[in-house]
Amino acid sequence: MTDVLLRKAVPADIGQLVELCQLHAQYEGATYDPMGKADKLAQVLVADPAVLHCLVAVSGSTLLGYATATKEFSTWDADYYLHMDCLYLRAEARGVGLGTQFINQLKALARQLNCSHLQWQTPANNDKAIAFYHQQQARSKDKKRFYLDAGVEE
Repeated sequence: MTDVLLRKAVPADIGQLVELCQLHAQYEGATYDPMGKADKLAQVLVADPAVLHCLVAVSGSTLLGYATATKEFSTWDADYYLHMDCLYLRAEARGVGLGTQFINQLKALARQLNCSHLQWQTPANNDKAIAFYHQQQARSKDKKRFYLDAGVEE
């Protein structure tokens, strides 16, 4: 893959971004409802200051993958960190170095935003992702993620 460009997502990418989110959810065995997601993503992609940082890998007019992150604060560290929410590549774009490029771009963004480190999570059964992250010299912490619906109507 020689003609791949990593860049910030733009509003014109939203349709394909929602499609990639759907594929990502399927890959992880999760459910995903695309209804209303395009409008919500469009709002946060153009927010000032940025709410969501989104990078995409593009070949021609096709998005091959994406990585998203938000700036968060850690009480324990008493410092900001960059939380990588998603990193996903289409099957044909895996294993060619794009994941490493995304990680490197996010590390640079963390430095730009004065974040002390980058954090993320992956399902415990995603052995390929875990092996990739270990290759990136990442360390892991065993935790379970919980969530509750807040009762906000969409």
